[in-house]
Amino acid sequence: MLRFKSLGSGSSGNATIVQARSGTTLTHLLIDCGLGIRQLGKRLGQAGMLAEQIDAIFITHEHADHIGCARSLALRERIPVWMSEGTWLGLGQPDFDGLLRIAADGVDIELGDLRVRPFTVPHDTREPLQLSCTDGAAQLGVLTDLGHATPHVLAQLAGCSTMLLECNHDPDLLQAGPYPFFLKKRVGGDWGHLANGDAAAIAQALLAHGLRQVVAAHLSEQNNRPELARAALESALGTAVEIHVADGPSGSGWLSA
Repeated sequence: MLRFKSLGSGSSGNATIVQARSGTTLTHLLIDCGLGIRQLGKRLGQAGMLAEQIDAIFITHEHADHIGCARSLALRERIPVWMSEGTWLGLGQPDFDGLLRIAADGVDIELGDLRVRPFTVPHDTREPLQLSCTDGAAQLGVLTDLGHATPHVLAQLAGCSTMLLECNHDPDLLQAGPYPFFLKKRVGGDWGHLANGDAAAIAQALLAHGLRQVVAAHLSEQNNRPELARAALESALGTAVEIHVADGPSGSGWLSA
């Protein structure tokens, strides 16, 4: 059984726990760790988990709201940390005391009963990767930081039953909001973040490949509203797909993929 829980989603910090269960065996992957170590511990506790149960950490890119306490947590609990070489270089080549593992586009990672495939995305960092995760029965796609969907991105997500999908901003709110011009241009550009309509188009493109559940994630507190993200997804998907919206500070409940 494959299930997941967003522990937090948005500019205040991103972290998602993915759990694969086979009989009495559990495998846990923490995707991004953009919280302080005490806050992460608190949210893991609310999820019924301890930090020591995490088998691996995967960092998608080097922005602060995704890296957070990853190094401190890894060193304290002796957890392997996966990231691209570019992300490691972008972080300044920190020492992970032998725990660093280098991930690459299209190269599967085997973690107990979980198989993870990283893939490259267009985002304004050194070598960003997003993920698809499977236990052999269900497939979860994680797509939370990119400016647009390339054919490569869509191909990697074909077959996902569930998507944790960035719905970062509403274009009108972004343009009318308080961000300076250069930041509006960056967020709304091809290497920034997904607008609600762009996210909905990605989900719609995946309908024919088995998509049945979408969790809207990484909503901007300044430039989006949960009801706008949901409305965009509902307009594109109708009743064919179950839709959830992850809350910035508290994420989501446990959901089956």
